[in-house]
Amino acid sequence: MSAPSRARRYYVVWEGRAPGVYDSWEECEEQVKGYPGARFRAFGAQSDAVEAFRRGPGADLDIIRSIAAHRAHSVNYEAVPEIRLDALAVDGACSRNPGPMEYRGVWVSSGVELFRVGPLEGGTNNIGEYLAIIHAAAQLAQMGLPQTPIYSDSRTAQAWIRAGRARTTVQRTAANARLMDILARADAWLAAHRITNPILKWDTEAWGEIPADFGRK
Repeated sequence: MSAPSRARRYYVVWEGRAPGVYDSWEECEEQVKGYPGARFRAFGAQSDAVEAFRRGPGADLDIIRSIAAHRAHSVNYEAVPEIRLDALAVDGACSRNPGPMEYRGVWVSSGVELFRVGPLEGGTNNIGEYLAIIHAAAQLAQMGLPQTPIYSDSRTAQAWIRAGRARTTVQRTAANARLMDILARADAWLAAHRITNPILKWDTEAWGEIPADFGRK
């Protein structure tokens, strides 16, 4: 009796040596193995994989439905005319300083998460918030949204953006090597690109926590 055949899988690589859609794990692995910040996912249908690649890593429909069903905030931002509802809010979180760090971007209007990265070892809140702004700008540019505002509640991260690089005092170690590689790539991206998205300060005192807040305070 022959063994049952394995279902065909298709692999989307959003962040890797050569982003694209691959029809074998071996090809996908070549693009992501050892690549800092690699982002990829398997799909059962080629059409689903192609659509997911086109939409970007944060726009997978199942993920959006799940997050939309468990929205992180219930604030009626429409009642605050000063808030740009078309904006993307970003934030970082770190359990220690330095420690495991992550960051994400969330649409203000819906609470839906566009991207999330981490946890990555050996980071800080400032590093996470800086990376979140750059990630947001890069992804919005890819989506054809170069004027969409980006909200951040970090004055330090915004100052680093204006300075053109991260001004962290965290030193590279074996534990945080992956994060330091991502940070170096972010600095290089910022040096090569002009951010056209307005970077706005979220007024936490007046509006409450930023929509991208991880809720761990």
